[in-house]
Amino acid sequence: MKSWFMDWKIKVLSFNRNVKLFMLANVLIQIGLGVFMVMYNLYIKELGMPETVNGKVISMTALASAIMLIPAGFLSDKIGRKWIIIAGALFGAATLYYRSFAVLESPLVTAAFFTGLFMAFVQVSGVPLLAENSRSSERVHMFSIYFALMTAANVVGSLLGGVVSDVFQVYLSMPAVEAIRWSLLFGATLFTAGLLPLFKLNNKVPEPSEKVETRIDIEPDDPGLKRNLIVIFHFSFASLLIGLGSGLVVPYLNLYFANRFDASNAYIGLVLSLGSAMTAVAMLIGPMLVRRVGKVKALIIFQVLSIPFLILTAYTTSLFLASLGFLLRQALMNAGNPIQSAVAMEVVHDKYKGLANSVNQMVFNVGWATMGPVAAGLVIAFGSYWGYAYAFSITAGLYIISSTYYYFIFGRRKLSEE
Repeated sequence: MKSWFMDWKIKVLSFNRNVKLFMLANVLIQIGLGVFMVMYNLYIKELGMPETVNGKVISMTALASAIMLIPAGFLSDKIGRKWIIIAGALFGAATLYYRSFAVLESPLVTAAFFTGLFMAFVQVSGVPLLAENSRSSERVHMFSIYFALMTAANVVGSLLGGVVSDVFQVYLSMPAVEAIRWSLLFGATLFTAGLLPLFKLNNKVPEPSEKVETRIDIEPDDPGLKRNLIVIFHFSFASLLIGLGSGLVVPYLNLYFANRFDASNAYIGLVLSLGSAMTAVAMLIGPMLVRRVGKVKALIIFQVLSIPFLILTAYTTSLFLASLGFLLRQALMNAGNPIQSAVAMEVVHDKYKGLANSVNQMVFNVGWATMGPVAAGLVIAFGSYWGYAYAFSITAGLYIISSTYYYFIFGRRKLSEE
């Protein structure tokens, strides 16, 4: 255990200034988003709107990101990551403030679209920025600590969202809508604070100091568009399947606990934050598994192990078992994200890293945009038990297909280290 901590300490201290500043900025941004997102569909519910409005908001956010991600990726590759990230975060923050006051369906949906549009600039540039400011040997650890920090920030945000709302409602006797609105504004303010470290980033891309040594079918030093597009396609198809599955369940997890078990806002925030905490721990353990079995097998192991807990969450009538199933599924499924990012950034040439990340994010968001209304429709048609049961079961099937595809395309062709 001591050597594990020392290994992490050495790795973290070796990260350059851009990496550290970007991680700090994103901690603040993710805490703010954690507060905002965990409370927003509860806000819509308290406004008295039907479940379909939540479906529209989620779909429009994801659709906007899907539309903008590829243009944002090209701009990021051309003009540098810093100002693309700052512009996206600045305008994204403005939309969060607006959404905190909107009370009609049309403004809610329209503002959600613009949030997705502007956040695409932040999403598409982060992973390439980290990859360009690191060596190949650092990336599994770097992406693991990055995703773990982002997840831990969501722990704080999810917990704060429910607690702040309940404090205003219970102790200050505010109406539920007003209490949730204040928690949304609190989240938007934290998000805005994340802009400060971004202005200190160095926009110059450092020269690569180490050649990538990975057994792959495409040479990392080959800038050929066609060969890079083949690899990007395979990654993106696997991400599309995961996005379709995630879009059915992840945006509705707080409503799942509220509708099926009548859980309080504070309990929902606590469970979601614990899920993020367990994910952060799993992400930090990920590099140990990578050293034993390789990147691709480690990613697949995490995904496959999450499926039984997804099924448990789908069919249980016990709040305790539902919470346990959610926590373990959340940790295992998301633990593979930094591993997947590390592989993708190694097998794609620097010239196309922004494009690769944008396409990957785009198809994932297409999945969310497509399945948002489907999930809402299932709950409306079959109720809070069978509606969620069907949604979770479909997600499990999509995860199995994605893991199988990933294994045969990347594992068999050795698109990772042995």
